[in-house]
Amino acid sequence: MADDASRKRTVRGRKIRASRAQKEGRKAKKELARTASSASKRNGDSPLSDPGDVIPEPFVETDAVEHLQERIAGWLEADQPVHLLGPTGCGKTALALSVAAERGRPVVWINGDDAVDTAALVGAHAGGERYKEHDQFVGGVSKQTEIVRERWVDNPLSVAVREGATLVYNEFSRSDPVAHNVLLSVFEEGVLERPGKRGEDRTIDVHPEFRAILTSNDVEYAGVHEQQDALLDRFVGVHVDYYDAETEREIVRAHVDLSDDDIATVVETTRALRDGLEIVVGTRAAITAAKGLAVFDGHDESGTFDDETLATVFTDVLAPKVAGEDGGDIDTLRSQISETI
Repeated sequence: MADDASRKRTVRGRKIRASRAQKEGRKAKKELARTASSASKRNGDSPLSDPGDVIPEPFVETDAVEHLQERIAGWLEADQPVHLLGPTGCGKTALALSVAAERGRPVVWINGDDAVDTAALVGAHAGGERYKEHDQFVGGVSKQTEIVRERWVDNPLSVAVREGATLVYNEFSRSDPVAHNVLLSVFEEGVLERPGKRGEDRTIDVHPEFRAILTSNDVEYAGVHEQQDALLDRFVGVHVDYYDAETEREIVRAHVDLSDDDIATVVETTRALRDGLEIVVGTRAAITAAKGLAVFDGHDESGTFDDETLATVFTDVLAPKVAGEDGGDIDTLRSQISETI
């Protein structure tokens, strides 16, 4: 996006010749900056992000990850909104952002929760602007006119459909389904209606490059709303499950500085607990456990992590999932983890 430095005129001592490709590249960057700048003026802090700024760091690409990326990108190319579904901690958000970045279009991010309503998606009136005009046509006669103008602020969905951005709607199913009625006309008719907006600007024609990627946890998770069928029929659903052991090792290795043997132990333990416990044990849990093990060095004489250290670290990582639940007990969790290890 354009900053103050880019607006200053630079005087060069000589003319610099550039190839047509370089000129076209600079022209494209300037156009993107102008687009973002104009959206910022309309919306205060613009929700538009440069695609290069949203790539998850670090992000691991194995054959399994690339296969999912290509599948999602293919549906987007077919002009279909993609709904990524799967358990928590399996990497849906990182996957969505990586695919959005690959499109090369600006990215708009929305995080769903119960507070999201239609206005939070499309925009609303944000107070008014009041100013006075002073006219003095005849000497000694002064006329004052007070003008009040309502100020409308576009929110992420309006900006995304107008600018042809890639919308990444994280935790989509945590928002109230009523808020998503506006999406029906977007995906079916190519028009966004903005309730509360009057006049010709009440609707926005959807930009042909607009695309949407939504992520949701599986329906059995707490806080998840069942969305309306009329809207779900307009999505394609891609189920994202936990990756294979090789991919999980690569993901953990990208986040934590541990030996290959230690990373293998962490991932093997995570996958065993995932199969043995009734709670969700995601790849995120493996990363957290590895970070803990990097600090709490509990290697035995053979050079591997001893069982007690593994049990303690994984208990700490997974304890929040059972604390406060009916029947949930940390000692029971510790016992189950020790037995699995």
